[in-house]
Amino acid sequence: MKPLEGIKVLDFSQYLAGPSATLRLADLGAEVVKVEKENTGDGCRKLKVPGCEIEGESPLFCAVNRNKDSISVNLKEEETREKIRELIRQSDVGVFSFRPGVAEKLGLSYEKVREWNPRLIYAEVSGYGSDGPWAGKPGQDLLAQSLSGLPWLNGNASDAPTPMGLSIADMFAGQYLVQGVLSALIRRDQTGEGGLVQVNLLESVLDIQFEVFTTYLNDGHRLPVRSEVNNANAYISAPYGIYETQEGYLALAMNSIIVLGELLGCEELLRYTDEREWATKRDEIKGILKEHLMKDTAEHWLEKLEAADIWCAKVLNWKELFENEGFKVLGMLQDVRRNGETVFRTTRCPITIDGERYYCDKPVPVLGQDNKKYL
Repeated sequence: MKPLEGIKVLDFSQYLAGPSATLRLADLGAEVVKVEKENTGDGCRKLKVPGCEIEGESPLFCAVNRNKDSISVNLKEEETREKIRELIRQSDVGVFSFRPGVAEKLGLSYEKVREWNPRLIYAEVSGYGSDGPWAGKPGQDLLAQSLSGLPWLNGNASDAPTPMGLSIADMFAGQYLVQGVLSALIRRDQTGEGGLVQVNLLESVLDIQFEVFTTYLNDGHRLPVRSEVNNANAYISAPYGIYETQEGYLALAMNSIIVLGELLGCEELLRYTDEREWATKRDEIKGILKEHLMKDTAEHWLEKLEAADIWCAKVLNWKELFENEGFKVLGMLQDVRRNGETVFRTTRCPITIDGERYYCDKPVPVLGQDNKKYL
């Protein structure tokens, strides 16, 4: 039995943040019903990737909306609203991602929904919260990253601000929403009352910077300085970074410069005996390493470093990763099927409970396929 079996979730959200939360709830056993706009559905259905469609849908939509049901409705019709009210009365969780004021216009505000079902967990994800001058801005991942300062941590010192190559604000907001929903469900078991759970993209991407923010707030508000050579973390000393070799790339984490010099046969590094210089002369040291590591292959250096328990790794591309036994043993991939035929491959839920990995081959729903079942 999965831990959330018996929990019913109405998902009014679209694109990535809210649906990534309901995907995780579904993987853990919840019954998730996507409430989509009549005729058009979740806007994410139309976010096509050139050259890659899955049953006419975008890969993103399929990845984040598998294992769910779908109803398509016109929330402006009173008859439909009454049916939705009845569904809300039967549900445990409602997930909403409307822009400010829209939920109120549709009669789906927290105050109104609570009258119908005081046990419901009302989970809301927004771009920037409901107050302040940014509340009405589009809740989009790149925009939230840009406002958060995060792009100034990526790339080298001479590079322009560089965003993460993933929709990280969306995905962290989704997982924080899951944490809030699960916490509220536990509280409901004790009090019998539902509650309002709110997260937003900006606070989520701010929170994941807690480590570097704490440094900034306590060192005289000095802005982070990215390394000019192979930057990986603006606050960590040499050798931290990814280095090109004669063949392949090598990642070096926190390590003694002296020990590295001895193991790699790089005499130039041996003169940096003062550990403070590993920070103050970071680019100088990394420049020496960068040149020296080009003398041989990543595999050659790994053989020397791993034998000495040095924190290092080869930098794999996806093809190399998927062929590696270290990846295969995780069982992270699963086939999603329709009528017994594989439709696409994707990742599984990364949570293991009592040794059980959670797989589910239920495909992404066709728009409105479950109207008869629920309406």
